[in-house]
Amino acid sequence: MSDIMLVSSVLGIVSGLLAGLFGIGGGLVIVPVLAVLFKAQGFSADLIMIMAVATSLAVISFTAVSSVWAHHRLGSVIWPKVLRLVPGIIVGSAVGAMVAKQISAEGLRIFLVVFLLYVGIQMALEITPKAGLVKQSRLLDFFVAIIIGLLSAIVGIGGGTLTVPYLVRGQMIMRNAVAVSSACGLPIAVAGTTSYILLGLNVGNLPEGSIGYIYLPAFLATGLTSILTAPLGAKLAHRLPAKKLKRYFSLLLFVMAAKLVWL
Repeated sequence: MSDIMLVSSVLGIVSGLLAGLFGIGGGLVIVPVLAVLFKAQGFSADLIMIMAVATSLAVISFTAVSSVWAHHRLGSVIWPKVLRLVPGIIVGSAVGAMVAKQISAEGLRIFLVVFLLYVGIQMALEITPKAGLVKQSRLLDFFVAIIIGLLSAIVGIGGGTLTVPYLVRGQMIMRNAVAVSSACGLPIAVAGTTSYILLGLNVGNLPEGSIGYIYLPAFLATGLTSILTAPLGAKLAHRLPAKKLKRYFSLLLFVMAAKLVWL
């Protein structure tokens, strides 16, 4: 227990920085690390991935609050756009959790590996979304938000890798897109976490310290430390060369994907 608390605390520091810096919620790092930790703790093989995903979403509820407050204070959050995306995000996140429960542990692991490689390649090759002339109507926002929420809940992320490109293609500048993405991470996390708790209430072989599919020791240790570093990440986003940092982050994602392949 002490080992998992220690590693989770360090994980929270890193994920908080990533949440503020890139608007990605840190889930791309949290899920693989928790999966390795849960396997080392002897969790049932059919629970490792779904509990890692669910616990990651619960942690993101911490980082999202802290990160969005920091972005709000910097005046970067466009709240009308956030409010337009929230209904679809909530629907998609709830459905995503239900879909994830129906996927086998092996299938969920492969899905996450593919997603990590996709994001890693995007960052390594500096493939950035180009501002387009896409008119983002309320209806389009709703349906795209459903997809963002659904995929985010399946892989345990705050949705930044999906939300930011969509916003930029609607001619939103990157700073505002990252801030809006951070704000959207909160409803993704809350809706997804709630769904995973309810879906796991009647599961019989959950480890002690769980509520639904959320493993509380890892959630608390990671979440509480992430609160401290998310505001710092948001400030650094306005000062550091994000492109160079993304290259290094892409290498980390490749390592995480490789680790999951041999989990």
